[in-house]
Amino acid sequence: MKPLANVLTKTLAVAALLSAGMTVESSAQEVALKTNILGWATTTINAGSEIGVGRQSTVQIFGALNPWTFSGGKRVRVWAVEPEFRWWPCEKFDGHFFGIHALGGQYNVRNVDLPFGLLPKTENGRHYEGWYIGAGLTYGYQWILSRHWNIEASIGLGYAYSPYKLYGRCDRCLKKNHRNYVGPTKVAISAVYLF
Repeated sequence: MKPLANVLTKTLAVAALLSAGMTVESSAQEVALKTNILGWATTTINAGSEIGVGRQSTVQIFGALNPWTFSGGKRVRVWAVEPEFRWWPCEKFDGHFFGIHALGGQYNVRNVDLPFGLLPKTENGRHYEGWYIGAGLTYGYQWILSRHWNIEASIGLGYAYSPYKLYGRCDRCLKKNHRNYVGPTKVAISAVYLF
């Protein structure tokens, strides 16, 4: 998990540098930094950058990391990256938008009931390790709060493919399998800062 977490860190650093470079030549409201408040509620560190690429279109890269283990041996260690293209019917960073997103990441889950039946709950020292990749469609809305601040709500539906291994005590592999998931692929209420 650590080598892939390093990949996420490097990806977010490159995205931040690209955003910073584009900010120098961008006009007002062409670049936004954001974070998903719902993600923070689950102790997941997350941040993203969105850049205007046309009058009615933007591209976004979003990353998330949850490296924690909780009491009772519970954990949902995950890193994730989600690039997205958005089309705004009226004007970017204001009102309705529609998008197409990709998603990918890696996870290590123990003693947690995940929503939508993603993986069965594990007990007695068992845990799942795996990765996923997928894509989906997004709908969202952004409200202007002030010249630099917006709030955004979005939901995505799509497909994800996830090979995984179920481990027992002493990290002995008990089972290898995969899941084909169709359903919600993102839910966000985000604070957005516009440059």
